[in-house]
Amino acid sequence: MAPPAMAFQALTLTPLPLSLPSSRSRVRVRVLAVAADQTPPPPPPLSPSEPANSPSRLLRELAQRKKAVSPKKKHPPRRFILKPPLDDERLTRRFLSSPQLSLKALPLLSSCLPSAPLSTADRTWMDEYLLEAKQALGYPLAPSETLGEGDDCPARHFDVLLYLAFQHLDPSSERTKTRHVRNGHSRLWFLGQYVLELAFCEFFLQRYPRESPGPMRERVFALIGKKVLPKWLKAASLHNLVFPYDDLDKMIRKDREPPSKAVFWALFGAIYLCFGMPEVYRVLFEAFGMDPDDESCQPKLRRQLEDVDYVSVEFEKRQLTWQDVAAYRPPPDALFAHPRLFRACVPPGMHRFRGNIWDFDSRPKVMDTLGYPLPMNDRIPEITEARNIELGLGLQLSFMHPSKHKFEHPRFCFERLEYVGQKIQDLVLAERLLMKHLDAPGRWLAEKHRRMLMNKYCGRYLRDKHLHHYIIYGESVQDRFEHNRRLRNPSTTSVQQALHGLAYCVYGKTDVRRLMFEVFDFEQVQPKAV
Repeated sequence: MAPPAMAFQALTLTPLPLSLPSSRSRVRVRVLAVAADQTPPPPPPLSPSEPANSPSRLLRELAQRKKAVSPKKKHPPRRFILKPPLDDERLTRRFLSSPQLSLKALPLLSSCLPSAPLSTADRTWMDEYLLEAKQALGYPLAPSETLGEGDDCPARHFDVLLYLAFQHLDPSSERTKTRHVRNGHSRLWFLGQYVLELAFCEFFLQRYPRESPGPMRERVFALIGKKVLPKWLKAASLHNLVFPYDDLDKMIRKDREPPSKAVFWALFGAIYLCFGMPEVYRVLFEAFGMDPDDESCQPKLRRQLEDVDYVSVEFEKRQLTWQDVAAYRPPPDALFAHPRLFRACVPPGMHRFRGNIWDFDSRPKVMDTLGYPLPMNDRIPEITEARNIELGLGLQLSFMHPSKHKFEHPRFCFERLEYVGQKIQDLVLAERLLMKHLDAPGRWLAEKHRRMLMNKYCGRYLRDKHLHHYIIYGESVQDRFEHNRRLRNPSTTSVQQALHGLAYCVYGKTDVRRLMFEVFDFEQVQPKAV
Protein backbone atom coordinates (compact mmCIF):
# COMPACT_ATOMS: atom_id res chain seq x y z
CA MET A 1 0.00 0.00 0.00
CA ALA A 2 1.41 3.42 -0.98
CA PRO A 3 1.87 6.06 1.79
CA PRO A 4 -0.37 9.17 1.86
CA ALA A 5 0.65 12.17 -0.23
CA MET A 6 1.49 14.46 2.74
CA ALA A 7 3.65 11.84 4.33
CA PHE A 8 5.36 11.22 1.06
CA GLN A 9 6.15 14.95 0.65
CA ALA A 10 7.54 15.13 4.20
CA LEU A 11 9.76 12.17 3.49
CA THR A 12 11.08 13.64 0.33
CA LEU A 13 11.83 17.10 1.87
CA THR A 14 13.76 15.89 4.90
CA PRO A 15 17.35 14.93 4.34
CA LEU A 16 17.30 12.31 7.13
CA PRO A 17 15.05 9.24 7.06
CA LEU A 18 12.23 9.42 9.70
CA SER A 19 10.46 6.38 11.10
CA LEU A 20 6.81 7.28 11.74
CA PRO A 21 4.88 5.42 14.40
CA SER A 22 2.16 3.13 13.10
CA SER A 23 -0.42 4.21 15.70
CA ARG A 24 -2.20 7.60 15.59
CA SER A 25 -1.42 8.68 19.21
CA ARG A 26 2.03 10.12 19.70
CA VAL A 27 3.94 9.22 22.88
CA ARG A 28 6.18 11.99 24.22
CA VAL A 29 9.12 10.73 26.23
CA ARG A 30 10.94 13.27 28.44
CA VAL A 31 14.47 12.46 29.46
CA LEU A 32 14.80 13.29 33.16
CA ALA A 33 18.23 11.92 33.89
CA VAL A 34 21.14 10.36 32.21
CA ALA A 35 22.71 7.42 33.91
CA ALA A 36 26.43 7.79 34.20
CA ASP A 37 29.04 5.49 35.48
CA GLN A 38 29.61 6.44 39.15
CA THR A 39 32.56 4.24 39.71
CA PRO A 40 35.63 6.33 40.53
CA PRO A 41 38.44 6.23 38.02
CA PRO A 42 41.12 3.69 38.78
CA PRO A 43 44.06 5.11 40.70
CA PRO A 44 47.09 5.82 38.57
CA PRO A 45 49.53 2.95 38.56
CA LEU A 46 52.31 3.18 41.05
CA SER A 47 55.68 3.74 39.63
CA PRO A 48 58.02 0.95 40.59
CA SER A 49 60.28 3.40 42.46
CA GLU A 50 57.34 4.97 44.52
CA PRO A 51 56.49 3.22 47.83
CA ALA A 52 52.84 2.81 48.96
CA ASN A 53 53.06 5.46 51.68
CA SER A 54 55.06 8.11 49.82
CA PRO A 55 54.00 11.80 50.41
CA SER A 56 53.56 12.52 46.71
CA ARG A 57 51.14 9.62 46.33
CA LEU A 58 49.14 10.74 49.41
CA LEU A 59 48.93 14.31 48.08
CA ARG A 60 47.76 13.04 44.69
CA GLU A 61 44.99 10.97 46.30
CA LEU A 62 43.93 13.93 48.43
CA ALA A 63 43.62 16.09 45.32
CA GLN A 64 41.42 13.43 43.69
CA ARG A 65 39.13 13.33 46.75
CA LYS A 66 38.79 17.12 46.86
CA LYS A 67 37.35 17.10 43.34
CA ALA A 68 34.45 14.90 44.40
CA VAL A 69 33.33 16.82 47.55
CA SER A 70 29.84 18.34 47.82
CA PRO A 71 29.27 22.05 47.04
CA LYS A 72 30.34 24.62 49.68
CA LYS A 73 28.13 24.88 52.74
CA LYS A 74 27.13 28.30 54.07
CA HIS A 75 29.00 29.04 57.26
CA PRO A 76 27.36 31.11 59.99
CA PRO A 77 28.45 34.76 60.22
CA ARG A 78 31.52 35.43 62.33
CA ARG A 79 29.60 37.26 65.05
CA PHE A 80 27.62 34.12 65.86
CA ILE A 81 30.65 31.88 66.24
CA LEU A 82 31.40 31.43 69.93
CA LYS A 83 35.07 31.90 70.63
CA PRO A 84 36.71 29.97 73.44
CA PRO A 85 37.38 32.18 76.47
CA LEU A 86 40.91 33.41 77.01
CA ASP A 87 42.91 31.37 79.44
CA ASP A 88 43.81 33.03 82.74
CA GLU A 89 47.36 33.91 81.77
CA ARG A 90 46.42 35.65 78.50
CA LEU A 91 43.49 37.41 80.15
CA THR A 92 45.74 38.70 82.93
CA ARG A 93 48.32 39.87 80.40
CA ARG A 94 45.68 41.68 78.36
CA PHE A 95 44.27 43.49 81.39
CA LEU A 96 47.66 44.47 82.76
CA SER A 97 48.79 45.90 79.41
CA SER A 98 45.52 47.80 78.87
CA PRO A 99 45.85 51.60 79.24
CA GLN A 100 42.36 51.61 80.79
CA LEU A 101 43.76 50.26 84.05
CA SER A 102 46.79 52.55 84.18
CA LEU A 103 45.17 55.44 86.10
CA LYS A 104 43.74 54.87 89.57
CA ALA A 105 43.14 58.53 90.43
CA LEU A 106 41.13 59.29 87.23
CA PRO A 107 38.68 56.41 86.74
CA LEU A 108 36.46 58.17 84.18
CA LEU A 109 39.35 59.29 81.97
CA SER A 110 40.97 55.88 82.34
CA SER A 111 37.79 54.13 81.16
CA CYS A 112 37.84 56.18 77.92
CA LEU A 113 41.44 55.35 77.00
CA PRO A 114 41.93 52.65 74.31
CA SER A 115 41.63 49.07 75.53
CA ALA A 116 45.01 48.13 73.99
CA PRO A 117 48.26 50.04 73.38
CA LEU A 118 48.30 52.10 70.18
CA SER A 119 49.82 50.41 67.13
CA THR A 120 52.41 51.73 64.67
CA ALA A 121 49.64 52.79 62.26
CA ASP A 122 47.99 54.82 65.05
CA ARG A 123 51.29 56.54 65.90
CA THR A 124 51.85 57.33 62.22
CA TRP A 125 48.50 59.12 61.97
CA MET A 126 49.26 61.06 65.14
CA ASP A 127 52.65 62.17 63.80
CA GLU A 128 51.12 63.35 60.50
CA TYR A 129 47.85 65.01 61.48
CA LEU A 130 47.69 65.69 65.22
CA LEU A 131 49.59 68.99 65.04
CA GLU A 132 47.07 70.28 62.50
CA ALA A 133 44.15 69.41 64.81
CA LYS A 134 45.80 70.98 67.87
CA GLN A 135 46.62 74.16 65.98
CA ALA A 136 43.02 74.50 64.75
CA LEU A 137 41.67 74.05 68.29
CA GLY A 138 44.17 76.46 69.85
CA TYR A 139 46.31 74.04 71.88
CA PRO A 140 50.11 74.07 72.32
CA LEU A 141 51.86 71.93 69.73
CA ALA A 142 54.17 70.20 72.22
CA PRO A 143 53.33 66.56 73.04
CA SER A 144 50.75 66.34 75.81
CA GLU A 145 53.00 63.97 77.80
CA THR A 146 55.08 67.02 78.72
CA LEU A 147 52.14 68.78 80.42
CA GLY A 148 51.75 68.61 84.18
CA GLU A 149 53.60 66.35 86.55
CA GLY A 150 52.88 62.67 87.03
CA ASP A 151 50.35 60.42 85.28
CA ASP A 152 47.54 61.80 87.43
CA CYS A 153 47.44 65.00 85.36
CA PRO A 154 44.51 64.51 82.95
CA ALA A 155 46.00 66.81 80.28
CA ARG A 156 48.86 64.35 79.71
CA HIS A 157 46.47 61.97 77.92
CA PHE A 158 45.03 64.57 75.54
CA ASP A 159 46.99 63.42 72.46
CA VAL A 160 45.64 59.87 72.70
CA LEU A 161 42.03 60.99 73.25
CA LEU A 162 42.28 63.60 70.48
CA TYR A 163 43.51 60.89 68.11
CA LEU A 164 40.56 58.64 69.05
CA ALA A 165 38.11 61.51 68.56
CA PHE A 166 38.93 61.78 64.84
CA GLN A 167 38.78 58.03 64.09
CA HIS A 168 35.20 57.68 62.88
CA LEU A 169 34.44 54.36 61.21
CA ASP A 170 35.76 54.74 57.67
CA PRO A 171 35.09 51.70 55.39
CA SER A 172 38.24 52.43 53.37
CA SER A 173 40.56 52.45 56.40
CA GLU A 174 41.64 49.30 58.17
CA ARG A 175 43.03 51.33 61.06
CA THR A 176 39.62 52.57 62.22
CA LYS A 177 38.20 49.04 62.18
CA THR A 178 40.52 47.75 64.91
CA ARG A 179 38.71 47.10 68.13
CA HIS A 180 40.56 49.46 70.46
CA VAL A 181 40.19 52.40 68.04
CA ARG A 182 36.57 51.71 67.13
CA ASN A 183 35.42 51.27 70.73
CA GLY A 184 37.52 54.16 72.02
CA HIS A 185 35.99 56.55 69.48
CA SER A 186 32.40 55.44 70.12
CA ARG A 187 32.82 55.72 73.91
CA LEU A 188 34.07 59.29 73.50
CA TRP A 189 31.11 60.40 71.37
CA PHE A 190 28.74 58.70 73.81
CA LEU A 191 30.09 60.94 76.60
CA GLY A 192 30.54 64.06 74.46
CA GLN A 193 26.90 64.45 73.44
CA TYR A 194 25.80 64.83 77.09
CA VAL A 195 28.71 67.17 77.89
CA LEU A 196 27.55 69.52 75.11
CA GLU A 197 23.92 69.41 76.25
CA LEU A 198 24.83 70.27 79.86
CA ALA A 199 27.24 73.04 78.78
CA PHE A 200 24.59 74.80 76.68
CA CYS A 201 21.91 74.24 79.33
CA GLU A 202 23.95 76.05 82.00
CA PHE A 203 25.02 78.78 79.59
CA PHE A 204 21.55 79.64 78.27
CA LEU A 205 19.89 79.47 81.70
CA GLN A 206 22.28 82.16 82.97
CA ARG A 207 22.27 84.20 79.76
CA TYR A 208 18.46 84.38 79.41
CA PRO A 209 17.12 84.45 82.99
CA ARG A 210 13.55 85.33 81.94
CA GLU A 211 13.19 82.72 79.20
CA SER A 212 11.51 79.33 79.59
CA PRO A 213 13.42 76.16 78.56
CA GLY A 214 11.38 75.66 75.36
CA PRO A 215 13.12 78.43 73.37
CA MET A 216 16.45 77.41 74.93
CA ARG A 217 16.15 73.92 73.47
CA GLU A 218 15.53 75.49 70.06
CA ARG A 219 18.68 77.59 70.41
CA VAL A 220 20.73 74.50 71.33
CA PHE A 221 19.35 72.54 68.37
CA ALA A 222 20.13 75.42 66.00
CA LEU A 223 23.74 75.52 67.25
CA ILE A 224 24.62 71.82 67.49
CA GLY A 225 21.96 70.00 65.47
CA LYS A 226 23.42 67.39 63.13
CA LYS A 227 22.64 69.49 60.03
CA VAL A 228 24.99 72.30 61.06
CA LEU A 229 27.88 70.26 62.52
CA PRO A 230 29.72 69.89 59.15
CA LYS A 231 29.62 73.70 58.88
CA TRP A 232 31.36 74.08 62.27
CA LEU A 233 34.04 71.53 61.38
CA LYS A 234 34.75 73.44 58.17
CA ALA A 235 34.82 76.77 60.03
CA ALA A 236 37.55 75.38 62.31
CA SER A 237 39.45 73.85 59.31
CA LEU A 238 39.00 70.33 60.69
CA HIS A 239 36.99 68.92 57.76
CA ASN A 240 40.14 67.69 55.97
CA LEU A 241 40.93 65.42 58.93
CA VAL A 242 37.41 63.96 58.93
CA PHE A 243 37.03 63.61 55.14
CA PRO A 244 40.60 63.47 53.76
CA TYR A 245 39.57 62.23 50.29
CA ASP A 246 36.19 63.96 49.77
CA ASP A 247 34.94 67.46 49.10
CA LEU A 248 32.64 68.28 52.02
CA ASP A 249 30.40 70.59 49.98
CA LYS A 250 29.70 67.95 47.32
CA MET A 251 28.89 65.07 49.69
CA ILE A 252 25.28 64.06 50.23
CA ARG A 253 23.79 64.47 53.70
CA LYS A 254 23.73 60.83 54.75
CA ASP A 255 27.46 60.53 53.99
CA ARG A 256 28.40 63.87 55.53
CA GLU A 257 26.38 64.18 58.75
CA PRO A 258 26.97 60.92 60.72
CA PRO A 259 30.81 61.14 60.66
CA SER A 260 30.67 64.88 61.44
CA LYS A 261 28.38 64.26 64.39
CA ALA A 262 30.50 61.42 65.78
CA VAL A 263 33.77 63.40 65.50
CA PHE A 264 32.23 66.59 66.95
CA TRP A 265 30.77 64.79 69.98
CA ALA A 266 33.93 62.73 70.56
CA LEU A 267 36.04 65.88 70.37
CA PHE A 268 34.19 67.47 73.27
CA GLY A 269 34.23 64.23 75.22
CA ALA A 270 38.05 64.32 75.02
CA ILE A 271 38.26 68.03 75.93
CA TYR A 272 35.93 67.57 78.92
CA LEU A 273 37.94 64.63 80.26
CA CYS A 274 41.29 66.41 79.99
CA PHE A 275 40.51 70.07 80.71
CA GLY A 276 37.00 70.33 82.16
CA MET A 277 33.93 72.39 81.31
CA PRO A 278 35.57 75.87 80.97
CA GLU A 279 37.67 74.59 78.07
CA VAL A 280 34.51 73.20 76.42
CA TYR A 281 33.12 76.75 76.35
CA ARG A 282 36.36 78.17 74.94
CA VAL A 283 36.50 75.70 72.06
CA LEU A 284 32.80 76.11 71.28
CA PHE A 285 32.78 79.89 71.10
CA GLU A 286 36.40 80.66 70.16
CA ALA A 287 37.72 77.81 68.00
CA PHE A 288 34.40 77.03 66.28
CA GLY A 289 33.14 80.62 66.43
CA MET A 290 29.58 79.89 67.59
CA ASP A 291 27.44 83.00 68.10
CA PRO A 292 24.32 82.62 70.29
CA ASP A 293 22.98 85.95 68.94
CA ASP A 294 23.16 84.85 65.31
CA GLU A 295 19.93 85.15 63.35
CA SER A 296 19.83 81.41 62.57
CA CYS A 297 19.91 80.51 66.29
CA GLN A 298 16.90 82.53 67.40
CA PRO A 299 13.81 80.59 68.57
CA LYS A 300 10.48 80.77 66.83
CA LEU A 301 8.22 83.66 67.74
CA ARG A 302 5.50 82.40 70.04
CA ARG A 303 2.90 83.71 72.41
CA GLN A 304 5.15 83.21 75.39
CA LEU A 305 4.20 83.56 79.04
CA GLU A 306 6.30 86.54 80.08
CA ASP A 307 8.26 86.02 83.26
CA VAL A 308 7.72 89.29 85.10
CA ASP A 309 9.13 88.20 88.46
CA TYR A 310 12.36 89.26 90.09
CA VAL A 311 15.66 88.08 88.71
CA SER A 312 18.91 87.97 90.62
CA VAL A 313 21.07 91.10 90.70
CA GLU A 314 23.92 89.59 88.67
CA PHE A 315 21.51 88.86 85.78
CA GLU A 316 19.74 92.22 85.95
CA LYS A 317 22.62 94.49 84.91
CA ARG A 318 23.76 92.86 81.67
CA GLN A 319 23.62 89.72 79.59
CA LEU A 320 26.29 87.20 80.58
CA THR A 321 28.84 86.11 77.99
CA TRP A 322 30.50 82.71 77.65
CA GLN A 323 33.63 84.11 79.34
CA ASP A 324 31.54 84.99 82.42
CA VAL A 325 30.11 81.48 82.60
CA ALA A 326 33.44 79.72 81.93
CA ALA A 327 35.53 81.80 84.36
CA TYR A 328 33.00 81.86 87.23
CA ARG A 329 34.17 80.35 90.51
CA PRO A 330 31.82 80.34 93.51
CA PRO A 331 33.09 82.24 96.57
CA PRO A 332 34.43 80.11 99.46
CA ASP A 333 31.44 80.82 101.73
CA ALA A 334 28.80 80.28 99.02
CA LEU A 335 25.53 78.65 100.04
CA PHE A 336 25.48 76.29 97.06
CA ALA A 337 27.81 74.30 94.83
CA HIS A 338 26.49 76.27 91.81
CA PRO A 339 25.10 79.50 93.31
CA ARG A 340 24.54 81.41 90.06
CA LEU A 341 22.81 78.46 88.41
CA PHE A 342 20.57 78.08 91.48
CA ARG A 343 19.64 81.78 91.32
CA ALA A 344 18.87 81.41 87.60
CA CYS A 345 16.38 78.64 88.47
CA VAL A 346 15.03 79.96 91.80
CA PRO A 347 15.09 83.80 91.89
CA PRO A 348 14.94 85.70 95.20
CA GLY A 349 11.21 86.49 95.11
CA MET A 350 10.12 82.88 95.57
CA HIS A 351 10.00 82.93 99.38
CA ARG A 352 6.43 84.21 99.28
CA PHE A 353 5.35 80.66 98.38
CA ARG A 354 6.76 79.23 101.61
CA GLY A 355 4.78 78.66 104.79
CA ASN A 356 1.84 76.79 103.25
CA ILE A 357 0.41 73.39 104.31
CA TRP A 358 2.82 71.45 102.07
CA ASP A 359 5.76 73.17 103.75
CA PHE A 360 4.71 71.91 107.19
CA ASP A 361 3.10 68.59 106.33
CA SER A 362 4.89 67.09 103.31
CA ARG A 363 8.33 68.71 103.23
CA PRO A 364 9.72 66.88 106.34
CA LYS A 365 8.63 63.51 104.91
CA VAL A 366 10.19 64.25 101.51
CA MET A 367 13.45 65.42 103.09
CA ASP A 368 13.58 62.33 105.28
CA THR A 369 13.09 60.01 102.27
CA LEU A 370 15.78 61.79 100.25
CA GLY A 371 18.24 61.97 103.16
CA TYR A 372 18.23 65.79 103.36
CA PRO A 373 19.78 67.98 104.63
CA LEU A 374 23.27 66.62 104.04
CA PRO A 375 25.89 67.28 106.74
CA MET A 376 28.15 70.17 105.68
CA ASN A 377 31.24 71.68 107.33
CA ASP A 378 30.35 75.38 107.35
CA ARG A 379 32.33 77.87 109.40
CA ILE A 380 29.23 79.92 110.15
CA PRO A 381 26.07 78.14 111.41
CA GLU A 382 23.85 80.74 109.69
CA ILE A 383 25.11 79.53 106.30
CA THR A 384 23.90 75.99 107.04
CA GLU A 385 20.52 77.28 108.17
CA ALA A 386 20.10 79.50 105.10
CA ARG A 387 21.04 76.63 102.79
CA ASN A 388 18.47 74.33 104.40
CA ILE A 389 15.77 76.99 104.02
CA GLU A 390 16.58 77.40 100.31
CA LEU A 391 16.67 73.62 99.91
CA GLY A 392 13.17 73.32 101.39
CA LEU A 393 11.93 76.03 99.02
CA GLY A 394 13.55 74.25 96.08
CA LEU A 395 11.91 70.95 97.05
CA GLN A 396 8.50 72.60 97.15
CA LEU A 397 9.08 74.14 93.70
CA SER A 398 10.24 70.74 92.39
CA PHE A 399 6.98 69.10 93.49
CA MET A 400 4.79 71.95 92.20
CA HIS A 401 3.31 70.83 88.88
CA PRO A 402 2.96 73.60 86.22
CA SER A 403 -0.82 73.24 86.35
CA LYS A 404 -0.85 74.73 89.87
CA HIS A 405 0.59 78.17 89.00
CA LYS A 406 0.13 78.39 85.28
CA PHE A 407 0.88 82.11 84.90
CA GLU A 408 3.19 82.74 87.85
CA HIS A 409 6.85 82.19 88.50
CA PRO A 410 6.79 78.69 90.11
CA ARG A 411 6.02 77.28 86.70
CA PHE A 412 9.27 78.70 85.33
CA CYS A 413 11.22 77.46 88.38
CA PHE A 414 9.90 73.94 87.93
CA GLU A 415 10.65 73.85 84.20
CA ARG A 416 14.17 75.22 84.70
CA LEU A 417 15.02 72.76 87.46
CA GLU A 418 13.65 69.97 85.27
CA TYR A 419 15.80 71.14 82.33
CA VAL A 420 18.99 71.15 84.44
CA GLY A 421 18.08 67.80 86.03
CA GLN A 422 17.48 66.10 82.71
CA LYS A 423 20.92 67.10 81.41
CA ILE A 424 22.86 66.32 84.58
CA GLN A 425 21.21 62.91 85.04
CA ASP A 426 22.13 62.06 81.42
CA LEU A 427 25.77 62.96 82.06
CA VAL A 428 25.99 61.22 85.45
CA LEU A 429 24.52 57.98 84.10
CA ALA A 430 26.81 58.12 81.05
CA GLU A 431 29.87 58.45 83.30
CA ARG A 432 28.63 55.59 85.47
CA LEU A 433 28.13 53.26 82.48
CA LEU A 434 31.55 54.11 81.04
CA MET A 435 33.30 53.24 84.30
CA LYS A 436 31.23 50.11 84.83
CA HIS A 437 31.51 48.57 81.34
CA LEU A 438 35.12 49.02 80.23
CA ASP A 439 34.83 46.77 77.18
CA ALA A 440 31.49 47.96 75.82
CA PRO A 441 31.24 49.98 72.58
CA GLY A 442 29.44 53.33 72.56
CA ARG A 443 26.35 52.13 70.70
CA TRP A 444 25.68 49.45 73.29
CA LEU A 445 26.12 51.99 76.10
CA ALA A 446 23.78 54.45 74.35
CA GLU A 447 21.06 51.81 74.11
CA LYS A 448 21.48 50.83 77.76
CA HIS A 449 21.43 54.51 78.76
CA ARG A 450 18.21 55.07 76.83
CA ARG A 451 16.48 52.06 78.35
CA MET A 452 17.41 53.02 81.91
CA LEU A 453 16.06 56.57 81.54
CA MET A 454 12.90 55.79 79.60
CA ASN A 455 9.87 57.81 80.65
CA LYS A 456 7.99 54.94 82.26
CA TYR A 457 11.03 53.81 84.26
CA CYS A 458 12.35 57.19 85.35
CA GLY A 459 9.03 58.10 86.97
CA ARG A 460 8.70 54.63 88.45
CA TYR A 461 11.79 55.13 90.59
CA LEU A 462 10.04 58.13 92.19
CA ARG A 463 6.79 56.20 92.61
CA ASP A 464 8.60 53.27 94.25
CA LYS A 465 9.55 55.67 97.06
CA HIS A 466 5.88 56.81 97.27
CA LEU A 467 6.91 60.39 96.62
CA HIS A 468 4.35 60.93 93.86
CA HIS A 469 1.69 61.48 96.54
CA TYR A 470 3.34 64.80 97.42
CA ILE A 471 3.12 66.34 93.92
CA ILE A 472 0.97 69.49 93.98
CA TYR A 473 -1.41 69.55 90.98
CA GLY A 474 -3.94 72.16 90.00
CA GLU A 475 -7.43 71.42 91.36
CA SER A 476 -8.93 71.12 87.88
CA VAL A 477 -6.55 68.35 86.72
CA GLN A 478 -5.71 66.52 89.95
CA ASP A 479 -8.01 63.52 89.40
CA ARG A 480 -6.86 63.07 85.82
CA PHE A 481 -3.15 63.10 86.67
CA GLU A 482 -3.48 60.76 89.65
CA HIS A 483 -5.50 58.08 87.88
CA ASN A 484 -4.43 58.28 84.25
CA ARG A 485 -1.20 56.43 83.54
CA ARG A 486 -0.48 58.36 80.32
CA LEU A 487 -0.50 61.62 82.25
CA ARG A 488 1.03 60.31 85.47
CA ASN A 489 4.22 58.82 83.98
CA PRO A 490 5.51 62.03 82.33
CA SER A 491 4.60 64.18 85.34
CA THR A 492 6.41 61.92 87.82
CA THR A 493 9.40 61.78 85.46
CA SER A 494 9.59 65.57 85.33
CA VAL A 495 9.48 65.78 89.15
CA GLN A 496 12.28 63.20 89.32
CA GLN A 497 14.39 65.31 86.94
CA ALA A 498 13.63 68.52 88.87
CA LEU A 499 14.93 66.84 92.04
CA HIS A 500 18.18 66.00 90.25
CA GLY A 501 18.48 69.59 89.02
CA LEU A 502 17.97 70.91 92.55
CA ALA A 503 20.56 68.47 93.97
CA TYR A 504 23.08 69.57 91.33
CA CYS A 505 22.59 73.28 92.04
CA VAL A 506 22.69 72.95 95.85
CA TYR A 507 25.18 70.15 96.55
CA GLY A 508 26.84 69.38 93.20
CA LYS A 509 27.27 66.32 91.02
CA THR A 510 28.09 63.97 93.93
CA ASP A 511 24.61 64.41 95.37
CA VAL A 512 23.03 63.62 91.97
CA ARG A 513 25.00 60.35 92.02
CA ARG A 514 23.78 59.64 95.54
CA LEU A 515 20.15 60.24 94.59
CA MET A 516 20.32 58.22 91.38
CA PHE A 517 22.23 55.18 92.57
CA GLU A 518 21.64 55.01 96.32
CA VAL A 519 18.23 56.56 96.98
CA PHE A 520 16.32 55.80 93.77
CA ASP A 521 18.50 52.89 92.58
CA PHE A 522 18.37 53.64 88.84
CA GLU A 523 20.39 50.51 88.06
CA GLN A 524 17.97 48.28 90.03
CA VAL A 525 20.77 46.32 91.70
CA GLN A 526 19.90 46.83 95.36
CA PRO A 527 17.88 44.14 97.20
CA LYS A 528 14.22 44.98 97.50
CA ALA A 529 12.43 45.03 100.85
CA VAL A 530 10.28 41.93 101.31
